[in-house]
Amino acid sequence: MLSEAKHPRLWWNFQLVFRFFPRQRRGQNDKGRKNDLGNNSSIGRSIKMMKESNKNRLLTFVLAVLMTGFVLTFSCGRKSEVHEEEKIEVVVTIPPLAEFVENVGEDKVEVTVMVPPGASPHTYEPTSSQLKKVSQAKIYVKVGSGVEFELTWMDKLIGINKDMMVVNSSQGIDVMGNDPHVWLSPLNAKTMVENICNGLIRIDPENEEYYVKNKSQYLQELTELDDYIRERLEEIENKKFLVYHPSWGYFAKEYGLKQIPIEQAGKEPSAKEIKDVVEKAKKHNIKVVFVSPQLSTKSAEVIAKEIGGQTMSIDPIAQSYIPNMRIVIEKLTPAMR
Repeated sequence: MLSEAKHPRLWWNFQLVFRFFPRQRRGQNDKGRKNDLGNNSSIGRSIKMMKESNKNRLLTFVLAVLMTGFVLTFSCGRKSEVHEEEKIEVVVTIPPLAEFVENVGEDKVEVTVMVPPGASPHTYEPTSSQLKKVSQAKIYVKVGSGVEFELTWMDKLIGINKDMMVVNSSQGIDVMGNDPHVWLSPLNAKTMVENICNGLIRIDPENEEYYVKNKSQYLQELTELDDYIRERLEEIENKKFLVYHPSWGYFAKEYGLKQIPIEQAGKEPSAKEIKDVVEKAKKHNIKVVFVSPQLSTKSAEVIAKEIGGQTMSIDPIAQSYIPNMRIVIEKLTPAMR
């Protein structure tokens, strides 16, 4: 039933019709009163013709108004349905996972990152607004390799939303000891993207083709990234680089490199450990200490001064994964020459 509340534009159009076209009984009374003038004189015939002409023009106008109302009402309705299409709410632990999800899900997902850019997964605590997002999420994508945030918070997050699907993005990846930084190998990243795609398909099987197509495109970009890194490292003879926090073990293993870490087991180095690192750096002619923007650089600056070098920042958890990895290799290669 047509109502003003549901279809105000259409309702007023119909009111317009009824205002211009009164009930037939009223029209018949008018006709009876003026019948003689209309039938018995030339003036009457002229008036009648004018009335018929005006009536036709009015009818054409009203029909045009009605058609416009129908078009606007239903076209606006369709736009509203598209605009209000429900997105799949996905929560991820770290920014790189957000890029993986967004490249597979594109406009069908809304992603919340628990450990935001600049924060450390070792110490971060979620806010109340983030916990609310968890309570509304359909999927939680975890790293699954022993990230400290997940070890501390994952059970609590699942307790908030027991209906939420948890996707272990590291499934199928060989985790090296206590090193959780699996995503820093582009080949591992490809496995993580596959796992994410499978999770989205389980939640939304109707759009499987859409997710698979997007996944394939992003996997190709990761393949190109891998080729680029190998090409840049091809002529590098010194395969060692110095880092404060040992984030780059998977990256180093993938490309035949060796990271020399300053920090051990998440602790500041002792005086003896700093001395050992300085000796290694001098032996291999290393002049750059790579640091993470999420962590203190105090000890790294001390060592950089001792070796006559400098500190340089490379981000292990930047959201723009592919551009960031290109920046990393652009900084690493000159430092290893």
